[in-house]
Amino acid sequence: MEHQLPPAGDWRSWVILGGRGAGKTRAGAEWVRARVEGARPLDPGRCRRFALIGETLDQVREVMIFGDSGLLACSPPDRRPTWSATRRTLVWPNGAEAMAFSAHEPEALRGPQFDGAWVDELAKWKKGKETWDMLQFALRLGDQPRVCVTTTPRNVGVLKELLASPSTVTTHAGTEANRANLAQSFLDEVRARYAGTRLGRQELDGTLLDDIEGALWTRAQLEARRCDDLPAFDRIVVAVDPPVTGRAGSDECGIVVVGAQLDGPPQDWRAVVLEDASVQGVGPLAWAQRAVTAMEHWGADRLVAEVNQGGDMVEAVLRQIDAFVPVTKVHAARGKVARAEPVAALYEQGRVAHRPGLDALEDQMCQMSRTGYEGRGSPDRVDALVWALTDLMISPAAKWRRPQVRAL
Repeated sequence: MEHQLPPAGDWRSWVILGGRGAGKTRAGAEWVRARVEGARPLDPGRCRRFALIGETLDQVREVMIFGDSGLLACSPPDRRPTWSATRRTLVWPNGAEAMAFSAHEPEALRGPQFDGAWVDELAKWKKGKETWDMLQFALRLGDQPRVCVTTTPRNVGVLKELLASPSTVTTHAGTEANRANLAQSFLDEVRARYAGTRLGRQELDGTLLDDIEGALWTRAQLEARRCDDLPAFDRIVVAVDPPVTGRAGSDECGIVVVGAQLDGPPQDWRAVVLEDASVQGVGPLAWAQRAVTAMEHWGADRLVAEVNQGGDMVEAVLRQIDAFVPVTKVHAARGKVARAEPVAALYEQGRVAHRPGLDALEDQMCQMSRTGYEGRGSPDRVDALVWALTDLMISPAAKWRRPQVRAL
């Protein structure tokens, strides 16, 4: 099909946006095979060292390599590569190699170098920007290193930046484009359930939707409130939303720094989000150290920590890092949306700005709607942001009283 063929021209990244079952994986596998086996008219050059990157190593192995549309399935017997599990590498009979990487470990791309790469489901990666950036530095071999990206579109910063790049070309197809190879019962079911919905437009039509329906924050709103020059702040807080566990793949520990100007009545108060220092897959002492370090760096007045999951243990861990750190413990008595809506109202009023470089936080914010969180996992960065602005502006405003002038 046309959307599965590499475009002509001088490009660096080819993005295949497609719905579920649209044939993205087969297109990526055939493109890798063509680059490894030899030049094709629309795809000059031959690759000797490839990178295969998926969300996890299991997905690289089970989808990109051993899957029904993966590299082994589409290779003729005499040109089929051999999988070396110990090296996490595919080796072709002509000596070309493809190394497997997980997007959970972007630092693994430091050191290796490649003349081509296949990236699968980029829009799902939790560390999408970090991994994509590391890959760009690794694509330094050959005359024209190129990357093929196969993904169902989602409204995340790394994908939007890639699509906006002048060196990127895009092809697109919905699920129906590959209906000859899909079960009719599947097509009937998903049409009945999701036709005409936002989820259907994304997952079936392969359409990139800028903002989710009923979003509490929008991209345009956040872009309009950038702050490069920082004012003097009356208070700065660091808010922490700790994870339940500290294992790889567990929820993030949200750590967000916010400063506020609190002169005059509440309607005059302003805030700036200064840093998103969130971490994932680390133990309690590591995230506590990160939070205290952020506090010291910004000269924060207080550390606000949600203690629903850990109770007094959260404060105890923080005091192992700094015995005198001023901590305010907060409990989540309402749902995430109910807590977030008053903070979203501050943004609508133009009273909160962002420093540049908060992409991961903003991705989560734009997936928060009035019906819940549309992203994967838990929006821990947003939770930390909400706690910070609640402590700085929402709670004090509720207690504020206009000074009374005594009659003479």
